[in-house]
Amino acid sequence: MSSSIAVKHKGQRKGLGLGLVAWLLGIVFFLPIAWMALTSFHSETDAATNPPSFGAALTLDGYREFFGTGGGASPWPALINSTVASLASTLFVLLLALPAAYALSIRPVKKWTDVLFFFLSTKMLPVVAGLLPIYLFAKNTDMLDNIWLLVILYTSMNLPIAVWMMHSFLAEVPVAVIEAARVDGARLPTILARVVAPIALPGIAATALICFIFSWNELLFARVLTGVVAETAPVFLTGFITSQGLFLAKVCAASLVISLPVLAAGFAAQDKLVQGLSLGAVK
Repeated sequence: MSSSIAVKHKGQRKGLGLGLVAWLLGIVFFLPIAWMALTSFHSETDAATNPPSFGAALTLDGYREFFGTGGGASPWPALINSTVASLASTLFVLLLALPAAYALSIRPVKKWTDVLFFFLSTKMLPVVAGLLPIYLFAKNTDMLDNIWLLVILYTSMNLPIAVWMMHSFLAEVPVAVIEAARVDGARLPTILARVVAPIALPGIAATALICFIFSWNELLFARVLTGVVAETAPVFLTGFITSQGLFLAKVCAASLVISLPVLAAGFAAQDKLVQGLSLGAVK
């Protein structure tokens, strides 16, 4: 009896220790974001002080500068371009990845493991190595500074990882349910939309969120292939680093605003993200 109580107390202490470590790690990762948010409400003079002036007066000048009320460029076209590129590419990725993952997991093709490793190998190529050919292609086809070029690129860049993720999620779908739907006369599009998708919804949501984040944060291709018309939010953010210096408060305000869509999407889908990423982890 006493040994079981000792084991129980030992387990409780271990759980408490792991909880404290998790809280400490969370605070460490949150501190830079909190510091950035606080700096965004300071004036440029207070933001540039060393050590930082935590008790400085708060102001919205950085946000006014970001939104162009002081005569600068408006961020709305860049934010709209990022939204269109991220949402459209994520939608195309899901439409292409779902049947591909179905073919590789529920209805496996011959040598399906080779197909998966081929998808994964496309992510091993350094992005900068493909920059020049893609730039020349875009130039010769008059697609420079075109938002739909970014949609195509983001779709092709995120498709391999989406197929890999959704393959593991769809592998957990009971085959008996699919066979029952097929016996009832359901065709493949109906099976995917009404049987597979609802069961694998957490995995689909996790895949969509990761693809959205990757597309929203992409900078290299957007910087090289766009100009004024198709400029995205990360490219617009780099415009705050000028030859006159780094305006820290304004950059922090811009970074916080541009990060909000990703943070909001992650917060709204956090339950589906956890379910999706842990799907199949416990048998």
